Amino acid sequence: MTFPKLLLCLSLPLYLIDQLTKFWTVRTFPPPWAAGAHDIQVIPNFFHLVRVHNQGVAFGLGNGTTWAPVVFLLVPLLALGMIRWFWLKGVFQHVFSRIAVALLLCGIFGNLTDRLVQGFLLQERLGEPFWSRLGAGYVVDFIAIKLPFYDKLIPASGGWWPAFNVADSCICIAAALLFIGSWRDEMAGKKPCPATR
Repeated sequence: MTFPKLLLCLSLPLYLIDQLTKFWTVRTFPPPWAAGAHDIQVIPNFFHLVRVHNQGVAFGLGNGTTWAPVVFLLVPLLALGMIRWFWLKGVFQHVFSRIAVALLLCGIFGNLTDRLVQGFLLQERLGEPFWSRLGAGYVVDFIAIKLPFYDKLIPASGGWWPAFNVADSCICIAAALLFIGSWRDEMAGKKPCPATR
């Protein structure tokens, strides 16, 4: 499958699902700090839907800091530039790596869209200057899963893995595919050459 077809058949549908689920979350749940904030227990004590604002990066690192919104607006742009550079260098030849790139693009654009848009949708930010509202941007996380023994590793978590979204899932799957692809290439390179006669 050509790369444009891969983007149309994989990246675009997943991007739309990511954005639709996030806007549903924002419309369904009040902000986490508001009165009446709640979750929906899809499978009680295992799989919940909740609204989480993440201005940081994985595991909420950087949340609540003044630098996070700016830095994490620039990081996706840098990642996009690196993907393009590696693509032009011919690094992504394997089917796993091409699918991984399509998933990465979905994940990057999905979370970047949030950072550019969500701050402008906050009611309490209406009327504030442009840069203030842009700086209030955040990623909408809504999937909460409780993992066995995670509370032993991080006691404060209560066993709940940090909330995530469709874009985050795409990025994690892409990372796994890149690892598998590079491992397979390395194994193929180590195969002994047939003996010459």
